[in-house]
Amino acid sequence: MDLKNKYYFFNKQLTSDNCNSIIEYGLKKIENNKSKGVSSQAITWNLNHKGGQKAGPKPLKHLTHEQLKKNNINIEKDTYVRDSEVCFFSDKSIYDIIIPKVNEANNRSNWKWNWDYIEPLQFTVYKPGGFYGWHMDGRSDHNGKYRQYLPGISEQEEIYKTNKFLYTSNSSLVGKIRKISVTINLTDPVNYEGGNLKFDFGPHSSKERFYECKEIRPQGSMIVFPSFLYHQITPVTKGIRYSLVAWCVGEPFK
Repeated sequence: MDLKNKYYFFNKQLTSDNCNSIIEYGLKKIENNKSKGVSSQAITWNLNHKGGQKAGPKPLKHLTHEQLKKNNINIEKDTYVRDSEVCFFSDKSIYDIIIPKVNEANNRSNWKWNWDYIEPLQFTVYKPGGFYGWHMDGRSDHNGKYRQYLPGISEQEEIYKTNKFLYTSNSSLVGKIRKISVTINLTDPVNYEGGNLKFDFGPHSSKERFYECKEIRPQGSMIVFPSFLYHQITPVTKGIRYSLVAWCVGEPFK
């Protein structure tokens, strides 16, 4: 899609106290999950995550696939796309802040896309060296739809074996795609370096192709953008970055 407005942001929508409370809650949940044997290692499309790699893989970091190929790096075997810890939760008080802003951004940006459900919130921890390489949050066509998970049946399907992410037992997600992504920066920018949201607007963009979006570095700031837009989190070079992410879903574009 050729969009005039690639993203929309809001400055300091959560207070410092709100952000610190979310960080405390998220960290406790991660530790609680670990105590139950639940991994906190983030994954993407069930592939290329750090925890599933052999010792010594080279991370994607900020490199494009073309740059990796020029350096003779095997994208499938010698890289991992993501290095962070995550947990998920739902909180009505946070949704009450996010949803009106999503609707405002959706209208003001003139996307005006239909969506009808917001997924559980993802709390993410990027420690020094942590990053998230180039990715999109959701595919835009019918191939990216969530499918109903059926125990004993879904496992037989080839697509399940290669992409378990698309299967869900949540009936509110079935048949829908991620359309709008939301990221909230929870960390005071004086407490970390690096860790910037960076967009790839494509080789034919009328603007600069790669853009580091530093507008949301102020603690509590929020950005709303299309889920199909390629983006990354650059490596954190100092301190720890905490963020909260949500995805708004709806029927595939028609």
